[in-house]
Amino acid sequence: MKMDKVAGSGNDEFYTPVYAIEPLLKYLKPKSKIWCPFDTKESNFVKVLVNEGHYVWYSSILTGGDFFTKEVKEADYIISNPPYSLKAEVFEKLFKLRKPFAMLVGVVGLFESKKRFNMFKNNEFEIMYLSKRISYFKNYNDPKPSLNPPFSSVYITSQILPSQIVFEEIIK
Repeated sequence: MKMDKVAGSGNDEFYTPVYAIEPLLKYLKPKSKIWCPFDTKESNFVKVLVNEGHYVWYSSILTGGDFFTKEVKEADYIISNPPYSLKAEVFEKLFKLRKPFAMLVGVVGLFESKKRFNMFKNNEFEIMYLSKRISYFKNYNDPKPSLNPPFSSVYITSQILPSQIVFEEIIK
């Protein structure tokens, strides 16, 4: 069953709150070039990273950008919250690009298909576990996040974290 159906949203658009981005910041080099491939200018990823002094460009299928066909500019990092229904394809491309990345994804079922199991087994990556479940926005105009998936979210990263498993506290 698709995670977006389990979470009750009916689509893949889960917008990330600021508190879920903050634990990642200390692992990024200052003034980095960051591509957010599943984001618009309203994205908290874009806003937070720019506010932290990074050079950020973004693209979204909603505005004509397609992660799978778009040529990757020179980027120090690729960071986003990808569509749940495309996570296998997203990670497949990210591993092929061999650039540092951080993707916020639901952990349930992440390694459970044979294809994904082998993909992660055969590529180096790190995982950041967060202390609490993340509530997501349906719309950035909402006063607070209202999507509460019945699963935990984690950052799957490559070439960013100091060890293969990192645990971070989040403050809602």
